[in-house]
Amino acid sequence: MSEPGRGSGLISETEWRKPSIRWGMRTTHALLFVGLVVIGIGPILWLAKSAITPTLDKINQPIALFPHGTAWSNVRQAWSDVHVGRYFWNTIVIAFGSWAVQIVVATTGGFALSVLRPRYAPIIKGLLLGTLFIPAIVLLVPLYIEIVHVPIVHKSLIDSYWAVWLPAGASAFNVILVTRFFDNLPREIFEAAEIDGAGPFQLFWRIVLPLSKPILGVVSIFALLASWKDFLWPLLVLSNPNKQPLSVRLPSIESQTSLGVFLAAMFIACLLPIAGFLIFQRSFLRGTGLGGAIKG
Repeated sequence: MSEPGRGSGLISETEWRKPSIRWGMRTTHALLFVGLVVIGIGPILWLAKSAITPTLDKINQPIALFPHGTAWSNVRQAWSDVHVGRYFWNTIVIAFGSWAVQIVVATTGGFALSVLRPRYAPIIKGLLLGTLFIPAIVLLVPLYIEIVHVPIVHKSLIDSYWAVWLPAGASAFNVILVTRFFDNLPREIFEAAEIDGAGPFQLFWRIVLPLSKPILGVVSIFALLASWKDFLWPLLVLSNPNKQPLSVRLPSIESQTSLGVFLAAMFIACLLPIAGFLIFQRSFLRGTGLGGAIKG
């Protein structure tokens, strides 16, 4: 197995045999690796250290590694006394509700546009693409008016999680992403299933969805991370502090807690997105290519 950079287009075999070039490339690779680790993992490790470091140590010696021991009580106080546990649960409910709505809308929309392919499908695709050029901030006022006075039912969704879930489902980006993936699925499978008597629902549930695990992983990561970090919209529609997520409550509790407890609360807020990415990373990396779903 060749070494990194050996025999590539930039460095020939003859040049690679020179000790100066070989060691220079190895040193460059090592420095790049260390730099990526420091930039990517460094802030998370520093936050984890700060979460269990006494407040005075963080202020006086922010770089030192536990000069006067640890303070695990910061995590306990953040979870119980500051009620981060409640806000953490609120965030989970909001994130997974938004995820479920986005998955349903994206998969059914992509199935209709890519697999069923009605005559007006190109028009719908064009309209969806057009909405991507509209800044999200422009939609806040009309969307808020709709949530305050929902058409047909004439009921306000303020202080209801549906006020966050339903707008999250209206993601044209997810629909286009899933449609693009479905376009690469082999049409022969759909035709064979239709010949065997499969209806649209059976085709969607038994054939399309099992082949779509990579793109479902990609949409899931996007949906969960977007919901987890969303601040402005939950702030507008969830006025009850007992229903607000961490993204809204953390700035509010900053002035009421010590630095150590606040950093512990921030670290708790980071745990689920990190765990989610580690769980879905394989599906995410497979699905980003959006190439042919099946080979052969």
